Amino acid sequence: MGLPEKKPFISPEEYLLAERVAFEKSEYFQGEVFAMSGATKEHTLIVGNILTETKNFLKGKACNSYSNDLRVLVESNGLYTYPDIVIVCGKEEYYDQTLDTLLNPTIIIEVLSASTRDYDRGSKFMLYRGITSLKEYITKSSLNFHAERNILNEDKSWTLSETSDPYGKLEIQSLGLELKMEDIYYNLLLDKELKRLVHKTN
Repeated sequence: MGLPEKKPFISPEEYLLAERVAFEKSEYFQGEVFAMSGATKEHTLIVGNILTETKNFLKGKACNSYSNDLRVLVESNGLYTYPDIVIVCGKEEYYDQTLDTLLNPTIIIEVLSASTRDYDRGSKFMLYRGITSLKEYITKSSLNFHAERNILNEDKSWTLSETSDPYGKLEIQSLGLELKMEDIYYNLLLDKELKRLVHKTN
């Protein structure tokens, strides 16, 4: 049996040239390209709900929120990726004049699925920590009522807080915004199941 064929090294420049005309999005890390899996209905609804809440809150403020169509480059380790939601406060910095690869996110929010939750909470978070502008990293489960927030401390350590309370809140401290779990999971089967259980106990 022969050795597996070694994948050719792809440069960041080659990746960007192909990615900018590609129909489907891919991540890039250290010479390899990784196709991104499609999102579930629950994942899409949660992202949309969070975007609605953040965009309404940020009107008139010096911050913008973007969906996963905006690529992010972690310059310290070379990861190119598409976070579910990116919030940028202050002047936005981009890789080049195409303005499609952001360098300085303030807050990153990922919605976890069964296939991505370990990566998003582990290795990917470690890579995101190479972004000097990042202040908060937030994950929301698409499988149950659960949210986690990692916030950067002055000593460069990170502190984790979490909630699984369907009627709880998760604060985005950098914005002074409290996201209600009810709003995040609005119109999902999880939300409907919660209402059924509440009605049954009343």
